[in-house]
Amino acid sequence: MATTFQVTFDAADPRALGDFWCEVLGYVRDAPPEGFATWEEALTAWGLPEERWNDKNALRDPDGAGPRIFIQKVPEPKTAKNRVHLDVNVGAGLRGEERVARLRAEADRVESLGATRVTEGSELGDFWIVMRDPEGNEFCLQ
Repeated sequence: MATTFQVTFDAADPRALGDFWCEVLGYVRDAPPEGFATWEEALTAWGLPEERWNDKNALRDPDGAGPRIFIQKVPEPKTAKNRVHLDVNVGAGLRGEERVARLRAEADRVESLGATRVTEGSELGDFWIVMRDPEGNEFCLQ
């Protein structure tokens, strides 16, 4: 039996954080339930007050290869370093300066989406860039 999993983020603004990760990963928001054209239509039909419409968000890989990402609203802000983080592989198959240039270009792109560049690192021929998403969650470009 195959095991599946999803990655869950706590967030202050699940919709905005979901939009960020959709752009970074090429993901899409989960489709609304069958019988509803939009999530807003479904939430209205279920009687959920509009102020709660941004309590949750879910994203998926349109090709079905990557894990689902679930984002839930929490009242407290992020206060410490992540114990788990995503590695976003944008330099696969590249080496040397070509790899470094590709990762730096991607870091520029995700910064334009609201990320923050933290540091660059290299070891044993590998190179990576540590970033933070708009809510401060660390991730690496590799």
